[in-house]
Amino acid sequence: MILTFVVTFWSATSVAANVITADDLTNLEQVSQVQVSHDGDKFAFTRSVPREVYVEKDGLNWTQLFLLDDKGVERPYITGQVNIKNIQWSHNDEYIYFLAKMAEEKYSSLYRIAFLGGSEQKVISLKDRSISSYSLSNDGKTVAILAKPASDKSVKKLKELGFKAEVFEEDLVNQELYLVDLKITKKAINPEAAPINDYVSAVHFSPNNDTLLVKTQPSALIDDKYTLSQWHTFNIASKKITNSFSTEGKLGDASFSHDGQYVAMIGAEDKHDPSAGRLFIANTNDSKVNYWLENYPGHIADFAWSKSDNELYFIGNQGTQSMLGKLELSNPEIETVISLGQFIPSNISISNSGKTIALKANTEKHVNEVFMVRNNKATRLTNSNEWLADRRFGKQQTLSLKARDGVIIDGILIYPVDYKEGQTYPLIMTVHGGPESHDKDGWVTNYSRPGQLAAGQGYAVFYPNYRGSTGKGVDYSKLGQNDYAGKEFDDLIDFKNHLVDMGLVDESKVGITGGSYGGYASAWGATKLTEHFAASVMFVGISNQLSKFGTTDISSEMHNVHARSYPWDKWSWYLERSPIYWAGQSKTPLLIMHGKDDPRVHPAQSMELYRYFKVQNKPVRLVYYPGEGHGNKRMAAKYDYNLRLMRWMDNYLKQGNKTMPSHELDHKDKLELKDKDTAE
Repeated sequence: MILTFVVTFWSATSVAANVITADDLTNLEQVSQVQVSHDGDKFAFTRSVPREVYVEKDGLNWTQLFLLDDKGVERPYITGQVNIKNIQWSHNDEYIYFLAKMAEEKYSSLYRIAFLGGSEQKVISLKDRSISSYSLSNDGKTVAILAKPASDKSVKKLKELGFKAEVFEEDLVNQELYLVDLKITKKAINPEAAPINDYVSAVHFSPNNDTLLVKTQPSALIDDKYTLSQWHTFNIASKKITNSFSTEGKLGDASFSHDGQYVAMIGAEDKHDPSAGRLFIANTNDSKVNYWLENYPGHIADFAWSKSDNELYFIGNQGTQSMLGKLELSNPEIETVISLGQFIPSNISISNSGKTIALKANTEKHVNEVFMVRNNKATRLTNSNEWLADRRFGKQQTLSLKARDGVIIDGILIYPVDYKEGQTYPLIMTVHGGPESHDKDGWVTNYSRPGQLAAGQGYAVFYPNYRGSTGKGVDYSKLGQNDYAGKEFDDLIDFKNHLVDMGLVDESKVGITGGSYGGYASAWGATKLTEHFAASVMFVGISNQLSKFGTTDISSEMHNVHARSYPWDKWSWYLERSPIYWAGQSKTPLLIMHGKDDPRVHPAQSMELYRYFKVQNKPVRLVYYPGEGHGNKRMAAKYDYNLRLMRWMDNYLKQGNKTMPSHELDHKDKLELKDKDTAE
């Protein structure tokens, strides 16, 4: 008899040298927006800069403004503790416009800074309210502004007197459209709103500046945004909507062609399409909307028209890869500008000549940076984290396999940094949310998705694109509908078994984690599929499909693109597809974390599962993050989350402990050390 032994080689302290650490993640800077100038020679961009942990007050990342030439020479324009958003070049490239609250301002205003430098200038502010968005006319004379009306001053006084009653989902205020001359106004203004009764969520000028593209929804409710949004043309002179483009389901961005004759828009195939990823075209002379790329085998993520002819550039996601393509109205064939596999792009911006395209893009080795495309060749222009060059990365690749029923599924596999063939490793399966999203083979590491961080600590990491994910067309994205936690989560087990069969993963040392729908998968892995997972970390996840429907802000969207039924249609089925139903059989230690102000998945979803575990003496811990919503946004909360996630996995997958790790982290010691270093 010949016996074959597979060696398991890792320890609780095995961490490779020069790898990504939790502290590294708190220092990652990345490009958040890029806009190429009209002449194509320069680029304005914003960079997201984290607050320093244990030093700066709690808050979101700072967003700073920079200028860049086509050689990659970078100049800081507005830096420090600022938040710059929505940057746009003036029609003559003389100024960069942006929204910001400068100094101690209470409301966001429209600012500009000269290309040649100098201090920023406040251009327009509204009385007692913030500007949420804007669009500049192409002649530099007008600006379209989106904002909510100012609150009645009596409201504050009445609250002080105790009148604080909130009428749920009725006490809503619509966002309105204002057209204002683009000139510096020294005093805050209170312009008249355009006569549009619905909530206005986006606006764009036509090339000749006489018409606006306006996106509306019936109210401020997120469910209305997902299910009832619509694009219109609005005549500026008559102040009337002239055309409404009828689409069904989710709706993305839209834009006029260079001559104003056509409108391209990203939408859904129908109301049951989980994602706005189809490309449509409409003639502005009527309201008819036609498919442009009806059989595209992926999802359209972004687009921009050429400024000189009716050509449209678009970003397409196919499987785990992305490409940049070009379309002509007269030719149905796609011209590939940047082929699949080079990087993961977004945020297209095109110069007037069309010779220069700006993108932000990431790869498996770096976060989003500015890229320039000329002559179908992409050049990276920024390097926001030079220290990443000194870090070692685990091998990252796309893995595809045939599920048990024959469906082809794929995902992203990261090997341990010091992987040795023949050894087996613990696995962290990181499940994306949605499920109408998918993981791409680029930068996949952040505070809640351990990726290269875990690879540096001796883990294999896998990101599954289970059925129902996007990136493979509408039919594939609908495969999980009317089957909560069914074949979609069976795919997770097929992935796990495949990684074990490869000889990479120790079958007894598999953990699962994810947020939102990925949190649902993590809870399902800890309950119904408990025999497959030795540890689970559930983030803003679903535990009870019955109560989830009644406590979320997207119940209509859930019905249309997920459940395709209502709870009262089949109470027992909904209950049996809920992790609480299977909690009694769990043998998987479960760490639950949740933003305390989450409107999408109510924090009570975590409380329910916690109680079901706790009362039955199952190993469980619940951590709430006050002030955070559907995912953590502030650096301290993100850092804390990451430390807890990895300690939970280490405790059960590496150390093999049977008891939970301490609930306390060493924040006090780190604070004292930071204070000492600062004093010195």
